Amino acid sequence: MDKRWEKLGEILVTYSTRVAPGERVMIAMMEPETYPLAKGVYQSAIKAGAFPQVQFLSETLRRCVLKHGNREQIEWIPEMEIWGMDWADVYIGLRGAHNLFELQDIPGERLAANQAAMGVVSTKRWEQTRWCLVRVPNSSFAQQAESDEETITNMFFNSCFLNWEKETQKWNAWCERLNRGQEIRITGQNTDLSFSVKGRKWIPFAGKLNMPDGEIATAPVTETVNGTITFEHPGVLGGRLIRDIRLTWKDGELTDASSSTEEAFFQSIIGRDKGASLPGEFAFGTNFMLDRFCNDILIDEKIGGTIHIALGRAYPECGGTNQSPIHWDIVKDIRDQGSVLLDGDPILQQGKIFL
Repeated sequence: MDKRWEKLGEILVTYSTRVAPGERVMIAMMEPETYPLAKGVYQSAIKAGAFPQVQFLSETLRRCVLKHGNREQIEWIPEMEIWGMDWADVYIGLRGAHNLFELQDIPGERLAANQAAMGVVSTKRWEQTRWCLVRVPNSSFAQQAESDEETITNMFFNSCFLNWEKETQKWNAWCERLNRGQEIRITGQNTDLSFSVKGRKWIPFAGKLNMPDGEIATAPVTETVNGTITFEHPGVLGGRLIRDIRLTWKDGELTDASSSTEEAFFQSIIGRDKGASLPGEFAFGTNFMLDRFCNDILIDEKIGGTIHIALGRAYPECGGTNQSPIHWDIVKDIRDQGSVLLDGDPILQQGKIFL
């Protein structure tokens, strides 16, 4: 087995989640391909004096519910998952890419209802555990990234094995500069969007919640959001690629929303509740070891020089107040065209950060 899985398992236990003796650790292993990392995490948790438990999840099994289940089953919030969040001090989720299109033929309204139910579980994870999510590469992941497995796997490990302490110091300094600003304006292809960040806090994500990691995020003041943003790369949610997303707000009210694919599913997600139609997060990608889109949000949102907006639930740590079971990150690539301005001054232009 590649020794890098053991090294990553140790990082997740000792750095990302800081597991202490006697703590209970839930390891959510999605798809069999994640087993090498699950073993690495389990071994490190045992060495740390913790009590790890492995849970198996699969998009193939989820498909069974979505295809054959009745409405009650589709909207079912599994009690074992809720109990697991109550039991665990630490949650480490290993997300294995199996088949991006596994749920392609599932009607959008069924998928949206199930997505909302699973959002209740993820909210409990956010609120009650120290957690970290990992996107584990494999041959299927390489295929959806239009690359070979060796290249994608090396990119993954290189982006995970940063000097996280050093990066945290640098990103904290950037946050101090951002915290002094009041208004963000995003310009780019068919895009001109602005909003206030006055009173909000910018925080770095440096390997504590995701791996690989690398972003600086805040929460827009929702009632100040004005303008339009378009996305060149598809939004990915529930195994769907939602292309050519265009969103327009007027004084914090969503006035127009469209996509060229999966329109019904798209509209059902943003219409789920008031909060799902509003941006709960705005962030910069800061991991420059990631250099290609993979059609996977846990990777793509970290690409250095990109930005993303999350519709739905805001991070309370940033001072955000937007509430929703949905938290859907959508990435905009402005490395070739576009900029971000803070109080009129460019802070991100053509993929370069000026902070």
